Amino acid sequence: MPRVKRGTVRRANRQKLAKLTKGYFLTKSKLYRSMREAADRAGRFAYRDRRRRKRDFRRLWIVRISAGARLHDLTYSQLIHGLKQMGVEIDRKMLSEMAAQDAPAFAELAAKVKEALAENQKPEALNQNAEVRSQKSE
Repeated sequence: MPRVKRGTVRRANRQKLAKLTKGYFLTKSKLYRSMREAADRAGRFAYRDRRRRKRDFRRLWIVRISAGARLHDLTYSQLIHGLKQMGVEIDRKMLSEMAAQDAPAFAELAAKVKEALAENQKPEALNQNAEVRSQKSE
């Protein structure tokens, strides 16, 4: 077997790990095995949470839009449905910003959505709902 000298390579790998784990608690920034375990764990959390962040922000946007819509006697689903009927392609991030920061513009948008929903409501569907309600009350 040939002799392998890896002083610089080993040191470089350790320095790279030390740089990743700088500031970690106790031995996690000092000892090689602990550094490696801490860096692996941190990497797994970072990978998972980059995906999780997208979910969390979408949930936040939906909550803000829903709160804004309820101020104008609409539900979130009615608002989104009305926007799609009108052909407005504005994403949830911008809608939530409008709801939180620009209330007059959001109110105007909600009013237009109400009009669109009122126009597009089919009379047949209203009659069917009335029949179902009368049957339940009898």
